[in-house]
Amino acid sequence: MASHRRPTHSGLTHSARVTVLSAAAATAVAALGATPAGADPQTSPERARAAVDRLFQEAEKATERFNSASERATHLREELGQVQDGVARGQERINRLREALGSLAGAQYRSGGVDPTLSLLLSSDPDTFLAQAEMLNMVTERQHSALQDLQRAQRSIGQLRTEAARDLSDLERSRAAVARHKRTVERKLAQAQRLLNSLPSEERGAFDRASRSGRGVLPAVSGDAPASSRAAAAIRAARSAVGRPYVWGANGPSGFDCSGLVQWSYAQAGVGLPRTSQAQRYAGRQVPLSEARPGDLVTYRNDASHIGMYMGNGQVVHAPYPGASVRYDPVRMMPISAVTRV
Repeated sequence: MASHRRPTHSGLTHSARVTVLSAAAATAVAALGATPAGADPQTSPERARAAVDRLFQEAEKATERFNSASERATHLREELGQVQDGVARGQERINRLREALGSLAGAQYRSGGVDPTLSLLLSSDPDTFLAQAEMLNMVTERQHSALQDLQRAQRSIGQLRTEAARDLSDLERSRAAVARHKRTVERKLAQAQRLLNSLPSEERGAFDRASRSGRGVLPAVSGDAPASSRAAAAIRAARSAVGRPYVWGANGPSGFDCSGLVQWSYAQAGVGLPRTSQAQRYAGRQVPLSEARPGDLVTYRNDASHIGMYMGNGQVVHAPYPGASVRYDPVRMMPISAVTRV
């Protein structure tokens, strides 16, 4: 993500940096397929930086896909638990209904297996016949009702079991997606780290200093007031996170990725936001950048793969990329896709 790192101030002139880096950067970038044969070695350091930034950007996109799959898996686990509880309760009810029907059947068996209606017809006492006929009718209706209840309960538990099987299948697919996206993130980050490790220590130190630019700097919020009290609380939380490390897949409090920082900051204000930057883009009302107020969410790139919080004075606070800490950067550090007021 080259566009949200400030220019390096390493103390070396451009020509000196080129001289120091040419061989190592050319080798490293060629290994990643970023430098075509016959490329001008004078541009190799810039190509090396571009390759690192490209890998970080690809890792961040994979991180947001990982976050989305993880959120989906969590939801499915909760849903599956509720369905399984419903199956258990349904089975208990079926067992009770079967016991009740079994009791009625046992009573008939103990009467000798003679049809109750026939027994009443053989009675010599008309009053007894009428009283027992009414009772028999009630028992028959109760038995019929219990049988219907049992059939309904069996249909219901069958539907619940089908739903549970579907949820379990979806959960397994989500788990596979989580693992796949995790491997992608780790692969991209490992490639970027290998490329950084190939640079001479002087340039690597300059890169590290650039990645930490803005740390500890606490610009004042602009004269524009936050859009709401909850936005003001989220701003305070985001400011308190400045300097904490970027950790992919994390949403605080010790480390954050970009959407994790936004989610955590608003959670401290009592506001629940979705986990991914793509979903956070639609978590409120979109406004023009010219009307942005502190606390608004600023989403970057067409795919909304990065997000930060507007702090006023033309700055956002965000979790940039691995190796960097939560920091302030210019709001126009990357192409903006949306400004959202929560």
